[in-house]
Amino acid sequence: MDKCVFIQTNHKQIVGALVAEYALRRNSPHSDAFDVRIMHTRDFPFFKAREGQLYLRDSVKRSWLNDDLQSFTPTRFMPPELMGYQGRAVVIDPDIFAVADIWDLLSRDMHGKAIMCRMRSGPKGLVDRCKASSVMLLDCEKLTHWKVEEQFNEMFELKRDYMPWICLRLEDPDSIDFFEPEWNDFDKLTANTKMLHVTRRKTQPWKAGLPIDWRPAERFRLFPPVAWVMRARRHLFGEYGLLGNYKEHPDPNQTRLFFGLLKECVNKGIVSEDMLREEMKHNHVRHDAFEVLDRTPDLAPPGNPPLKLSAA
Repeated sequence: MDKCVFIQTNHKQIVGALVAEYALRRNSPHSDAFDVRIMHTRDFPFFKAREGQLYLRDSVKRSWLNDDLQSFTPTRFMPPELMGYQGRAVVIDPDIFAVADIWDLLSRDMHGKAIMCRMRSGPKGLVDRCKASSVMLLDCEKLTHWKVEEQFNEMFELKRDYMPWICLRLEDPDSIDFFEPEWNDFDKLTANTKMLHVTRRKTQPWKAGLPIDWRPAERFRLFPPVAWVMRARRHLFGEYGLLGNYKEHPDPNQTRLFFGLLKECVNKGIVSEDMLREEMKHNHVRHDAFEVLDRTPDLAPPGNPPLKLSAA
């Protein structure tokens, strides 16, 4: 099939990835016109081969840890290779959930561009002009220079910096166009949202109460002393020392949406209760997940807005 949606994941975010895949299918009447593929880091040996080695991230040398929550991010650049540099692809993070028909994005006019995305929010977007590669629409024929294993290894040879790569600053600006922010709505769920991105890691709804297992940035251009403190924390207390726990999402509708989708996945056997218990044991899913599922109301049937929401 010449159109495919790719979902990135690792062992820590596999439940999110399965729910994301289900949401794509659930909310598209055109689901027979595209494939959905989950890209798991364990399927690409070059990740494991670099465990513990130093790489370049925002001009700082960091240790590569496959156990980090977001170790999957370099797979964002894999769809063109996996598609044989043909056809169209959408790539999304495992914490992105479709509430509209993904076909509308997959089939839209790209005006001859190779990539469509949106800008990052906050300082990353305003100051660094970082583009959000967490959702991209790709014309695979125009991206034959994306060779992920080779470019991943360049980070460890200190020839490539992770941040410019992930922010698409290494791409020709003329090859990039922008879609509406609603296709990658950062922690905002309204009647206009097409894909919800639960991008603030500390408040991902299925993680509340668990110890934080992701590494914060160590470079802050607007106030460099914060970076000095974060580096000192890591050296003194370890990668995740003093980072605390995940919190409840401030928008209960976003929690209801995720657990409403997860509830349907459990009822359909896409995610088993045994799998959830195993993920809870490994601190990948909050320990009260079954209680949250029990009190979560059913979503509206497919073809309708899943929750009653007002426009932004």
